Amino acid sequence: MSLALIAALPFLGALLPGLMLRAGRNACATATGAVTLLALLGLLSHLPAVLRGEMVQARFEWLPALGLNANFFLDGLGFMFAGLILGIGLLIIIYARFYLSKNDPMDQFYTYLLLFQGAMVGIVLSDNILLLLIFWELTSLSSFLLIGYWKHLPEGRQGARMALTVTGMGGLALIGGMLILGNIAGSYDLTVILENREAIQESDLYVPALLLILLGAFTKSAQFPFHFWLPHAMAAPTPVSAYLHSATMVKAGLFLMARLWPVLSGTDLWFYLVAGAGLITMTLGAVIALFKDDLKGLLAFSTVSHLGLITMLLGMGTEVAAVVAVFHIINHATFKAALFMTAGIIDHEAHTRDIKRLGGLRLLMPVTFIIGTIAAFSMAGLPPFNGFLSKEMMLHEAAHTSTLFMVMATVAATFSVAYSLRFVFHVFFGPKRDDYPAKPHDPGFGMWAAPALLVGLVIAIGLFPKTIVGALVATVSKAVTQADELPYYSLALWHGVNAALIMSIIAVATGAVLLLLHKALDRAWIAAPRPEAKAIFDALLAAITRTATRVTDALHDGAMSRYLAIFTAACVVIVAGAFFTADYVQGTRPMLPMTVPALVGFVLIMVPTLALALLHRNRYLSLVLMGVVGLLLSVGFAYLSAPDLAMTQLSVEVVTIILLLLALYFLPKETPVESSPARRWRDGVIGAGAGLGIGGLIYALLRREPDNIGWYFLENSYTGGGGNNVVNVILVDFRGFDTFGEIIVLGVAGIAIFAMVAAVLRGAGGKRLRAMAAEHVKIGDRHPLMMVVATRAVLPIALVVGVYIFWRGHSFPGGGFIAGLVVAVAVLMQYMASGLEWAQARQRVAYHGMIAVGILTAAFTGIASWFFGYPFLKSTFGYVTIPPLSKFEVASAMAFDVGVFLTVLGAVMLALAELSRMGRVSDPDVPINTDPMDIVTDGGAIRPAATKDS
Repeated sequence: MSLALIAALPFLGALLPGLMLRAGRNACATATGAVTLLALLGLLSHLPAVLRGEMVQARFEWLPALGLNANFFLDGLGFMFAGLILGIGLLIIIYARFYLSKNDPMDQFYTYLLLFQGAMVGIVLSDNILLLLIFWELTSLSSFLLIGYWKHLPEGRQGARMALTVTGMGGLALIGGMLILGNIAGSYDLTVILENREAIQESDLYVPALLLILLGAFTKSAQFPFHFWLPHAMAAPTPVSAYLHSATMVKAGLFLMARLWPVLSGTDLWFYLVAGAGLITMTLGAVIALFKDDLKGLLAFSTVSHLGLITMLLGMGTEVAAVVAVFHIINHATFKAALFMTAGIIDHEAHTRDIKRLGGLRLLMPVTFIIGTIAAFSMAGLPPFNGFLSKEMMLHEAAHTSTLFMVMATVAATFSVAYSLRFVFHVFFGPKRDDYPAKPHDPGFGMWAAPALLVGLVIAIGLFPKTIVGALVATVSKAVTQADELPYYSLALWHGVNAALIMSIIAVATGAVLLLLHKALDRAWIAAPRPEAKAIFDALLAAITRTATRVTDALHDGAMSRYLAIFTAACVVIVAGAFFTADYVQGTRPMLPMTVPALVGFVLIMVPTLALALLHRNRYLSLVLMGVVGLLLSVGFAYLSAPDLAMTQLSVEVVTIILLLLALYFLPKETPVESSPARRWRDGVIGAGAGLGIGGLIYALLRREPDNIGWYFLENSYTGGGGNNVVNVILVDFRGFDTFGEIIVLGVAGIAIFAMVAAVLRGAGGKRLRAMAAEHVKIGDRHPLMMVVATRAVLPIALVVGVYIFWRGHSFPGGGFIAGLVVAVAVLMQYMASGLEWAQARQRVAYHGMIAVGILTAAFTGIASWFFGYPFLKSTFGYVTIPPLSKFEVASAMAFDVGVFLTVLGAVMLALAELSRMGRVSDPDVPINTDPMDIVTDGGAIRPAATKDS
């Protein structure tokens, strides 16, 4: 099975739970489990190749120019983590089926679980670090949904927010670190990065890259000082805790450190940061766990401690320590997932997780007692279970590192024994109570089967480590260290009498004593002053929120002028700083001579522009000046041999001016003075600086020889697109996808105007518009007869011109966009001359439908290319002869241009017609003519035909 399919299966399967729940909860769980099982079988199909030391790859180009490709690879490390994710995930799915109550939406739970599962599998199989970062952030988002699954619990919502805040912050840091790492290696592929150890560690960017990457790893794996979020995530349902916080999410940071171990480890900074953080976390988590009364709280801090243990081993930087880390990752996943499920069983049956309310469950829940005891003894590091083996190897490595590591590791192991024994003796031993919230009893097979299987692995690995996991540990360790041969190590229960055994005996004996003294120690712990991580986090978050609120309130006061001033001033300062601190090189392109027409055109365009700046408060005059500037620009385009741009500019100006005229009908004639003289001077200085900057940039660009792709379009316009009009060929062929997006935006804008007008005309808004009638001076001749006659005579001519412009657009100036505007202007003149009601009554095609047909026509034109094996919107052309016409060219892009034409026409007319409708509603006293050209005589006088009230 392809690695890409293995990573995609959970995401695809996330669609099933919502569908299968209608067939029952069993069907929902079965479908979810089948997806995970299929992915697991696909992964296992690669096991022989992985054990041979081969690397399985799947590579798909996505955005190669950006270095973002959907590349996957599978080695020993990826296989181990993917196996844990899918294997334990399958057990969790079975366990959750019987754990969740009938009131819990099972389909949502399984959907979130599969999304998280897919994100985790994507992390461990990604070969591209950009792709890995995408999956990394998906784990944060999907875990947020899982932790906050019980939305009715405030602590669940708070735990989800805390986890997202901390891990999301680390994810942002990780993005920066990974980008730096890829920049140093010259590639974003992990397989390439792992081959550049020397270049990475010798780079000046090694330190910032390391710090940012470790920040991402530490936050995800709850390392000190970010350990506090994990216990608060225990408000999630127990299946979530068993999955996320023992085998998957919190292991993501460990995976990242193990994956990048070959290129980041071996330096003093790596040792002090990683091993130091791991040592502190291991000890601190173990101490706190002993004094937690909540079963899941105890297991949460024990998880923090064991994550610190693995982090410490990876930080030591030796190959044997890496082997021990790999071994303990496997062991921890087995016994900790079993322990979380055991805690869930106790909570499910006894209705409490409070250790002080439990006890005596040994006889009431014998199956649960056996499972929990074996798993807890493994967590304590007692023989003959698998936790003992990796703990002994850890103590051996700590003893050979330094005295500090040896002492701290022994202390952590001591408290690990103590809290593990407390889990067993304070929960299962002692007398039976008569005040349980509910009568405890063993659950059905469906709930204890999964932890029982994991406990079986705990025993099997402890007794037969070489047989069960020996080959896997060796393969994974070689993938981590990139070593051809590993130094000697032994996976065995007995290594003789050595320092590790002595440290272990001390830890077990002292841990038992701590358990006996727990009541006294607990009282001292409660009485002792100590910082609370949650309180610090809440206070810090509140302080950041207050600061952000003050800054936001100061800057975002609703004044657009302030926003634009800050943004423009910042741009001017940044650009000026870049210009004056760099060596400016004058371009070599010669200046063109100043001709009289060019000089006249410059003066003509500057006069209305300056007048517009000075007289902008008069809105109508400003609109006239804008029209003058637009018309002069059209002349300028024609002068510079750009007829397409000239025609487009001219038609856009006509439509825009009419649109703005209609909008100005509902606005005051003059803009009120709102800015003080000082602010106007400030804005003037900022505007002058921005204008000079833009002018200088244009000047600098024009003085340089052009280095662009324009020549490509000129050379390939006819051969590639079948047209001599390069502008139109670019719009409908070379960059047709851009145009497709633009017409969608245009159509959405037209429909949005329609929706807003419809909302305004209802209720109070319509009343205010009708009340505006008294404020406007009404003309006596609503429909000038000469204009009515002229526009109706011009309409067919304009339609023919529009068709002509459209048809010639592929080879000569024109095209669908210009043709749409020309026809829109011709139709609009009918509205202006004969009135809204007359024009609407003769409208045969709804403008909404015209927009939809236009966009669909453009879309189907692009889709049709797929059926011929070409990319989306790839066009073709040929020549057709229809007697008696001469041979002419037909291009498939013309169909796309039809879509552009219809969308432009529909959007423009919809917007203008709706604004016209607003004006008609606000002026109800003017009579409606059935037809302005219908006239009758009355005693020799000509008057309009009969009218009716609105």
